[in-house]
Amino acid sequence: MTTSTLTPQTTSSVADLFLAALIRRDFAAMASYLAPEVTLRGLIPPGPFTAVGPDPAIARFRGWFGGPDDFAVVDSGRERIGDKLAMHWLVRMCPATGTPRVADQRVFLTTTDDAITAIDLLCSGWQPTD
Repeated sequence: MTTSTLTPQTTSSVADLFLAALIRRDFAAMASYLAPEVTLRGLIPPGPFTAVGPDPAIARFRGWFGGPDDFAVVDSGRERIGDKLAMHWLVRMCPATGTPRVADQRVFLTTTDDAITAIDLLCSGWQPTD
């Protein structure tokens, strides 16, 4: 696995700021980049879900990536596809005891200049790793 970091840019998009906040597990900052009417639609094990509004959306991320386990975003990337921004991140979490695990999330973001208005997410679910 490779570790990637955000490459410096002359301006940071709201999506880059959202990812940087995820890397820091700064859920309050993540929420600040979401529009009040943001819709998070996801397909995860065990099935699809929808969350509307910053608090319900960030509660999902906090549920997946919060807590005491060691946490790292070990790979990430993005590309523009028409009006959408496609991003991905591979997260590794290591509990104090037990098996480390990884999850890959792919998202398509709809954004304005200053907020994310929609997130469509596909997640691998937690997978054991060495």
